Amino acid sequence: MPSLPPAPARHALRGRAITFGANPFLDDPARALVHEPDALILIEDGHITRFGAFDALHDTLPPDTPVTTWHDGIISAGFVDTHVHYPQLPMIAAYGEQLLEWLERYTFPTEARFADADYAAGVARRFLRELLRAGTTSAAVYCTVHPQSVDAFFTESARLNTRMIAGKVLMDRNAPANLRDTPQGGYDASLALIERWHQHGRQLYAVTPRFAATSTEEQLDLAGSLLRQREGLFMQTHLSENLAEVEWISHLFPRRTSYLDVYAHAGLVGPRSVLGHGVHVDEDTFHTCHAAGCALAHCPTSNLFLGSGAFRLFDALDPRRPVRVGLGTDVGAGTSLSQLQTLNEAYKVAQSTGRRLHPAQAFWLATAGGAHALYLDDRIGTIAPGMEADLCVLDPHATPLMAQRAEQCETIEDLLFVLMMLGDDRSVRATYVAGQLVHDRDAPEAAGARGAGHITSFT
Repeated sequence: MPSLPPAPARHALRGRAITFGANPFLDDPARALVHEPDALILIEDGHITRFGAFDALHDTLPPDTPVTTWHDGIISAGFVDTHVHYPQLPMIAAYGEQLLEWLERYTFPTEARFADADYAAGVARRFLRELLRAGTTSAAVYCTVHPQSVDAFFTESARLNTRMIAGKVLMDRNAPANLRDTPQGGYDASLALIERWHQHGRQLYAVTPRFAATSTEEQLDLAGSLLRQREGLFMQTHLSENLAEVEWISHLFPRRTSYLDVYAHAGLVGPRSVLGHGVHVDEDTFHTCHAAGCALAHCPTSNLFLGSGAFRLFDALDPRRPVRVGLGTDVGAGTSLSQLQTLNEAYKVAQSTGRRLHPAQAFWLATAGGAHALYLDDRIGTIAPGMEADLCVLDPHATPLMAQRAEQCETIEDLLFVLMMLGDDRSVRATYVAGQLVHDRDAPEAAGARGAGHITSFT
């Protein structure tokens, strides 16, 4: 990634902007979507301090505030990925298996390489670079069983100042010997990582049992104890992804009434608990998730790639008992780190279940909805005064086909739909983290020029 010049402590962005004033699954999507055709966003010390129509705000700017104008772009809150495995980046697009066989054949051998701290650091750098190229500024990330994989990830994230959630995977059974820890060893290593990284700058820690099949009850109980050690910790794991997996869990935990009950019994189901997939869940599970305040991560590209099934998004978000839901790319079972590509598949999955995913609902899932799922919606996910200035600039003319299609769009909803159906990382013109430009698609690799187009100063 080219080295981009630091932005001044106070600067502003101008351009078309979208954000959300309400949840479009619970309110009229047209009302929930906030569209400002010519917006001004004032950023000071990494936070948004003003947002509104350019004509209404430009005379109120402090003297000598630089303004970067993104012509023909759409400024959005940065995307939020609620479920992704950074160590699996090297094995993305691995052929031919369903979940359990895929873990054995591809995932575990790949993750074993993260015993090498230098290797882990290299993958962490590539992974975070790819996230930013895709416009994703926050994510809930799985590392490996190796503590050095966590250190590598958080070291790079801290360097970039991205708001990330991550944790060491816990596995003490049903995995290769070189990827297993012990209940006490996993607890001790996780606690040391929590002390080192949780709430260190913008870094947040997630207690991370991989899934119920790879942890004994003793390890799950100790994971529950870890959650009580510090305020604001997260928990992430997998739930009901694949029918063979669900059947296996019922045999491994015969005393539990459901897959979710395995985690609930260990004290792992509550606010800031993020459960990946949730494809094969019943109404009781949705009710429990709603009551407990935990979240489900919808991973459509992964579920389609592995043949796991179709997540019932609209059932999960039923207004009578809505469950927190975010989007997950789930690389490497997922096939892209792009949330635009993920929305493409989410739309098709919804269609296959007889529902239509409105563009406003889709972009809410990728931004404000993901932040809500992670209990970070007071900091990220929308454009508003007081929020952290994590933003991306989308280009609906990124390819000739997109440009041709965009010319036919009459509404902002039409334009967003084109982005989610035809867009990918090429459609992300720029990405800002805490107000700093960290990705500029058109910047020369060598020079790292800002390349934002028209920059002016108001005096």
